[in-house]
Amino acid sequence: MRRTGLIALALGVAALGGAVTWAANPMPAEPEPLAAVAADPSLTVIDGDGVIVLDPAEPSGVGLVFLPGARVAPAAYESKLSALADDGITVVIAEVPLNFAILETRDLDTLTASAPAVDTWYLGGHSLGGVRACQYAADSLDRVAGLVLFGSYCASDLSDSGLDVLSLAGENDGLSTAEKIADAADLLPADTEFVEIPGATHAQFGDYGTQPGDGEATTTDAEVRAAIAASIAAFLPSAR
Repeated sequence: MRRTGLIALALGVAALGGAVTWAANPMPAEPEPLAAVAADPSLTVIDGDGVIVLDPAEPSGVGLVFLPGARVAPAAYESKLSALADDGITVVIAEVPLNFAILETRDLDTLTASAPAVDTWYLGGHSLGGVRACQYAADSLDRVAGLVLFGSYCASDLSDSGLDVLSLAGENDGLSTAEKIADAADLLPADTEFVEIPGATHAQFGDYGTQPGDGEATTTDAEVRAAIAASIAAFLPSAR
């Protein structure tokens, strides 16, 4: 029995070690979109203190804290979110523990400390990152003006929160499907804006290649980036 117990313990430790290794090796950012962001004169990219900050040349005082999807490198969202720089939106992408946003425990003030010039904050996230953004919003109603979901939905009840909410969905998303988003819609305020991006998949909310279980894209990454930027520009008051 003792030997059997030791074997079980060893197998458990090995499985845990494998899970940690798997989680710590996320789907990486594609190099070409990253290079385009680095060459963009309209913003400065600051990587440090557990966040990536996209700092626009002409900031509007409005910022977005963004939580990445499960096992997706935070840098994979730089290109899609850099489109917000044209409207002066400062973006803070969180680098989360083991690449799972649900494990992020830092308070909102810590996440926003790298952008002290911002006085109006929104929360956002992709997939599991959106679920965690909903939790942050529920705990910070006095600190945030609204919520932006990318291929995601809430597990927290924000229906009476008074927050402005924008929910972006991909028509061909095989993971956060239209049915799943509709099923959770009652947890969001009644005036939530729901926007479906034609032909877009789950993975196209970032730039990290394809993802198992996802649908097939019938639109380009550039078109998805433009659709995200246009939707958020119409949603955020600073861009109206």
